[in-house]
Amino acid sequence: MSGVVALAIVAHVPTLARREITPDFQRTLVDSERRLGEELRGLGLDLWVVASTHWVSTFNWFATCQTVHEGMCVADEAPDLVPGIRYRYRGDPEFARALVAEWQGAGIPAERNETEHYTWDYGTYVPLSHLDPAAEVAVVGLPSVLMANLEECQRAGAAVHAVARRLGRRAVFLASTALSHALVRGRHHMPTAERQALDRRFIELYRAGGVRELVAWLPQFAREAAAEMGGRVLATLLGCARAVAEESGAAFAGVQYGEYAQSSGSGNAVLLWKRAA
Repeated sequence: MSGVVALAIVAHVPTLARREITPDFQRTLVDSERRLGEELRGLGLDLWVVASTHWVSTFNWFATCQTVHEGMCVADEAPDLVPGIRYRYRGDPEFARALVAEWQGAGIPAERNETEHYTWDYGTYVPLSHLDPAAEVAVVGLPSVLMANLEECQRAGAAVHAVARRLGRRAVFLASTALSHALVRGRHHMPTAERQALDRRFIELYRAGGVRELVAWLPQFAREAAAEMGGRVLATLLGCARAVAEESGAAFAGVQYGEYAQSSGSGNAVLLWKRAA
């Protein structure tokens, strides 16, 4: 079975990048991503497709077309936390180029990211360092596009499944994003009680496999919860999930790994959707 075989929301809090700086209340996120990665790699994957809220494009959609992703990850907003960590993962330029062509054919503004000087943002690096620490699976990265509304993000996500099906890839879509994201200084701070309630409702619907419900609710959730990057990465995931469900007719089985955890007023969770047996 090719196409997108699973979809996950994963945390990228910069304090997850190195064990010595991860506070106890965030250890659940690290442990959860490691367990999730073991399970997903056992599915015989060809590809991680990672949409990150920390690779920000103003106008165009991009896919990373490099044969090899290699460099030093530095968090530009937190170089004290992610000061330069080396990574090396395989790319999948055939998939990335086909995805850009699919977007362009659908009228979505898109270009190839082919520069040899490109380096990963920490929203791409941090979850993959736990999900796939030995770099076993190829990676294609996607940005958050500021000019894209939630509907365009959903169409961009649907194209991921279409291209994976056509090329025979077994892919996992990773949404590297927080849920609520109204930040304050002090990483120990939880979201407000109102935003925690919204996050928990989102998690509840995700665990129930509620793709249609989440698609319908996302604009309200994004607004009231102050979703990271306006909910764009969540919308891209939901568009991909809806395409999988409509094409296969299968429901999703939802699982939460570990506990909900805070970081400077944001709410974070590790969530998985797989096609129900």
